[in-house]
This record gives sequence, structure tokens and C-alpha cells, in this order.
Amino acid sequence: MKPALLKLLSAQSVETAWSILTDEMAEFGFDRLLYGMTRFRTKGSLGNPADMLILSNHPDEYVRAFVTERMFVSAPMAVWAVENDGAMPWSYVAQIEDTLTPDQLKVLELNKSFDVLAGVTVSFPDPSPRQKAAIGLTARPGMKQADVDGLWARHGEEIEILAQVAHLKLASLPVPVAQQRLSKRQREALEWVSEGKTTQDAATIMGLTAATVEKHLRNAREALQVETTAQAIMKASLQRQFFVFES
Repeated sequence: MKPALLKLLSAQSVETAWSILTDEMAEFGFDRLLYGMTRFRTKGSLGNPADMLILSNHPDEYVRAFVTERMFVSAPMAVWAVENDGAMPWSYVAQIEDTLTPDQLKVLELNKSFDVLAGVTVSFPDPSPRQKAAIGLTARPGMKQADVDGLWARHGEEIEILAQVAHLKLASLPVPVAQQRLSKRQREALEWVSEGKTTQDAATIMGLTAATVEKHLRNAREALQVETTAQAIMKASLQRQFFVFES
């Protein structure tokens, strides 16, 4: 596992880190993964899915139903992940079967239709109450939950370490969301304002007019889908879009 950890730590993009993780997990028998991270969690919500980092090698139809249609809100293991840290085999679902709601049962039917039947969920401890991340590890078709439980007894610690390192790496990299990517000038204007500069100060530093700087700030707010410059600064910072060196 050590070479995989070194490769993860050296990864320079989300795509590279994700590719390493999926390859390594497949070696353990987990051939389908679903990773989700939000930095915009509130007391009653995980935030807008459009603001989340969602990575998966499940079929697009499954991801569309589970994520885009927000079925994850009712998924028993997702509910567990929001309230807990650590790893939990999916045998947990059988333990709470009598308490499942109709919406939760619909999620189980969705899972059954895509052969998402056995696995483990790992929920990561995060430094901020605004952030939450977890990954669902789905066992390859043909594996029973008893097989997964036995595998976890033998290799669970190293699998969880691998997942934890991957999460820390993914959380440190810029979010690959094209429609929210700031232009160089938008990012620069936000960076100067975030350091306490006025619009006029930023204009002088950037060699632009104040009106042009305000235009870049307005476009940044629109790109990030927020209402205020303060919100744009927070969102761009959480997405690791600040102080990015141009290649």
C-alpha cells in the first residue's frame, strides 16, 4: 500500500488522485466508488449539490438518480455518514431495517437495481463544521456483505488509511468545476479585496480602472453563483481558487 500512498501524496490534480484511488480500491474488490464532499454544510442541509465535489465510477444513470435527484438525502448510509465519523459496513442497514422510511426504502430499491448491494461507507472527520465528506465503497458483483465483512476484518485498517489519505489530498486540490472556474482577473480582484484592499486600491495595483475591477468582481459573483463579494471570497477560498500560479 505504501507506493499507492506515495502516488496519492504526489498527485497534482483531482483526476489523478481519483484514478489512483479507484485502481487501488478495485484491487481490494471495491470496483465502484462514490465520493462526496461539501464545504457549504449548514445545520439543516449539506448544501447545493452543484457546489459539492462528487466523484464516482458508478454508471451515469445511478449517479443522476442518487446525486442529482437528491436521493442521497434519504440514503441510510449517507444519513449515518453525516452523523458519524469512521467506517461502517453496510450490514448496518439490516440492523435498522425496521426503522427505515419509505424514502429510504426507495434508495434501497435503487441500489438493488444497480447491484449496489454490499460495501462499506467511510465518513471522514473534517476541520470545519461547514465541511463534510464521505465515500461509499461498493463491492464487485457477486460479493455478499458477509464477504465484505470478512475482507474488512482482514484489511479494513489499510483500506481506511488509503481512503483517508485520498480524502485529504482531494480536499487540498482545486475543485474541477468548469462553470465555476474564475478567470485570472476575477481571481486577482477577489484576492486583493480579500486582503483588505478597496476597489480603488485593487485598480491601482492591477493597472485597471475601478469600474473594470468592479466588473471583474461582479463577474466573479455570477460565476460563483453568490450575491455578495464577501460570499464570493469565502466560496473561492473554500474551493482553493485563490493564489493559483498560472502554468
